[in-house]
Amino acid sequence: MYVPRYIFFTKGVGTDKAKLASFENALRDAGIAHLNLVQVSSIFPPGCKIIEPEVGLAKLEAGEITHCVMAKQESQEPGRRLVASIGLALPEGNERYGYLSEHHGFGQTEIEAGDFAEDIAASMLATTLGIEFDPEKDYDERRDIYKMSGKIIHSQHISKAALGAEGRLWTTVIAAAIFIK
Repeated sequence: MYVPRYIFFTKGVGTDKAKLASFENALRDAGIAHLNLVQVSSIFPPGCKIIEPEVGLAKLEAGEITHCVMAKQESQEPGRRLVASIGLALPEGNERYGYLSEHHGFGQTEIEAGDFAEDIAASMLATTLGIEFDPEKDYDERRDIYKMSGKIIHSQHISKAALGAEGRLWTTVIAAAIFIK
């Protein structure tokens, strides 16, 4: 059985005349281009510890098959704002699982996209914990409800935004949560 015990968050941006090379450059910027990444869904395992990227990267070997939750956005349109974000929401106690979410889009700032991704993760967790909330209220109001319930104790996000490069180059942004056994 493989249950990750560690996780780190990273982000990057890359440009190139080829879409794939732009993605590769974003992975390099994030420090994870040397890994064989396998995207998985959104569960933060019970007992998993958040570590710094440098510590996590030291635990991984080049070519290692590595599970991740990744958000990616790409564009070849000069000046277009693109963004990728990972949100996280953790329940009270280490024995329960939390949620990760990925969001990617256009036109948002890093903060706007990050808050949106964090909101998605917290909302998914809230529904599994039985926390009642009004989905029409803004995230700041719901965040207060989540925290006051005592059932959701931590939420965060990591985001990367960039403007599309000039000269018909592809621009790619990524945000990722990297799992380690």
